[in-house]
Amino acid sequence: MIWIVMLVSASLLLLACGTGGKVAKERIEGSSLYVKKVEDLKEDFLLGMDVSSVLAEERSGVRYYDFQGQERDLFTILAQNGVNTIRVRVWNDPYDESGKGYGGGNNDIDAAVEIGKRAAAAGMGLIVDFHYSDFWADPSKQMVPKAWKDMEIEEKTEALYEYTRDSLKKLKKTGVKVTMVQVGNETNQFLCGEKTWFNIQYLLNAGAKAVREVYPKALVAVHFANPEREGAYLDYAWHLDYYSVDYDVFASSYYPYWHGTLENLSDTLSEIAETYNKKVMVMETSWAYTPEDSDFSGNTIGEGSAVTKNYPYTVQGQANCVRDVIDAVAHTTGGVGVCYWEGAWISVGTESWEANHEKWERDGSGWASSYAASYDPNDAGKYYGGSAVDNQAFFDPEGHPLESLRVFNLVRYGNDVEPRPDAIGDTRLVVDLNGVIELPETADAVMTDNSREAVPVTWQLTEAEKQKMYEGGPAAYTVIGRAGDLEAKAYISMVEYNFLQNDSFETLDLTGWTVTDLGGADELYVEEKATDSLTGVGHMHFWSAKANSVEFTLEQELRDLRPGAYQYAISIMGGDAGEQEIYAYVKLNGEIAATAPMHITSYGSWDTGRIPDISLGEGDVLVVGIYVKCQGEGSGAWGKIDDAMLNSQG
Repeated sequence: MIWIVMLVSASLLLLACGTGGKVAKERIEGSSLYVKKVEDLKEDFLLGMDVSSVLAEERSGVRYYDFQGQERDLFTILAQNGVNTIRVRVWNDPYDESGKGYGGGNNDIDAAVEIGKRAAAAGMGLIVDFHYSDFWADPSKQMVPKAWKDMEIEEKTEALYEYTRDSLKKLKKTGVKVTMVQVGNETNQFLCGEKTWFNIQYLLNAGAKAVREVYPKALVAVHFANPEREGAYLDYAWHLDYYSVDYDVFASSYYPYWHGTLENLSDTLSEIAETYNKKVMVMETSWAYTPEDSDFSGNTIGEGSAVTKNYPYTVQGQANCVRDVIDAVAHTTGGVGVCYWEGAWISVGTESWEANHEKWERDGSGWASSYAASYDPNDAGKYYGGSAVDNQAFFDPEGHPLESLRVFNLVRYGNDVEPRPDAIGDTRLVVDLNGVIELPETADAVMTDNSREAVPVTWQLTEAEKQKMYEGGPAAYTVIGRAGDLEAKAYISMVEYNFLQNDSFETLDLTGWTVTDLGGADELYVEEKATDSLTGVGHMHFWSAKANSVEFTLEQELRDLRPGAYQYAISIMGGDAGEQEIYAYVKLNGEIAATAPMHITSYGSWDTGRIPDISLGEGDVLVVGIYVKCQGEGSGAWGKIDDAMLNSQG
């Protein structure tokens, strides 16, 4: 009982600290951060932050401090640094039968009310993000709440309307200023267990109806992810219009390390805004200020992650990323705002995994607890743990603010300090085992204004270490160097020579390859997406919704190879294949000489087909390839093919 009283008292103290907070209206002076002004940024442009985990964080002992080192209410700190809107996710019932929280903040409507009250006390509006699920909803899963599990669409529609209405009434009763309401979270053609637009439209309109009744001045937002997927957003917008879905804002997630270029994002959102007369915004974005993890639970991105790295993992890199996203949306037709995702979800402790795990389980301060297994056994139930974004927060592991937090204020005014080196860009070399290792004399310094300058670099690599690299066979090495006061890294891949052209599809087309579509697949092309590639950014992509429509060959012909022994390999991953027949093959002079069976199971699980001992004689014509046939199940068979190799075999 004493422990409960202490928690309540701490909560009241934090609320009291926040009552005087107001969103900063003047330029913050004295910052060392370089910020280029965002021209013509509207006064009412939404500069938001999702801090849904804050209550659970505080229950776990996390405290936040201002730039003077004083402990303050988080909402006050954010407001004083230019954040004008708070976003909070809402799950229907994120608890098991014993009342144990699933984690991720345990964000039910009562948590949203508490967060909304504190946002209002600090002078900020609130975006309410209804997931219409009992736990995480995203493009890969849109699970129906337990209470709605067996409902037909008519009953579910009514339940969703009543739930949304009653939840918003709770917020309104406490005086929370709701400025926007999301009806669904990252609903890429799925929502609340429904998989057809015909049913989804009923749910979206039911949510919108509740918003119009309770908060008639609030904007209704729909929210999607993966703007890099060609044509997807335009398809979603078309369906929304076709079914007369009532909404004001077409919102997108945009994580630069996954979601393509800002130019593509802006062009796509502008077309939607102009075609359908809608507002647009980025509802989620983030970037890492360090590659390091601080809570003993793996992070979304870090050093070595297979992501697009347009900015260094530094405080300045984080600020530059946020500034560029704001600039892009501010100059997009209909652009109304940008919201940063979970900018205060820091480590609950830096001593040990065991100590943190106890807090994650007890307080819900990790992304998922073990109790979530009863609802989501295949993901949260297996991989529960802490924050995956502690290195993308605006606070260090002790709760002290990073200079990058001030970007929300400084984008309105600019802060033109002298550019200086901020990080050294990575050097990447692919060297044949029979080639020469030659490291460059200079490396690209990433300046604080995100420009690049060549600077001298000294590498720490001895001749003896080089010899070991030659003798070690195909392998990857990291060589450390110094460029002034900054560390430089060279990533060297020692490889056997690959006789295939465009072996990893890095030309982003089918150069060297021939595709024969035997089944009429919906999608069969080379895709640029680092996170779906085994290496690099390019790979062969296939997808089709129709049964038995995925059947094709992908092959390359080689002439004039020297006689000898060769080995061939190619990799594939995918899912929803159903009954399948997949194999790598080689042909000699038009006849299949060998095959290697392959299989696809799930995202990220790569299978490599290998064919050794290919004996090639004088004048032989060699063809290497892969045959893929999938019956398909669920929403359709899909997959990625990458990293084909043909090496000489000693």
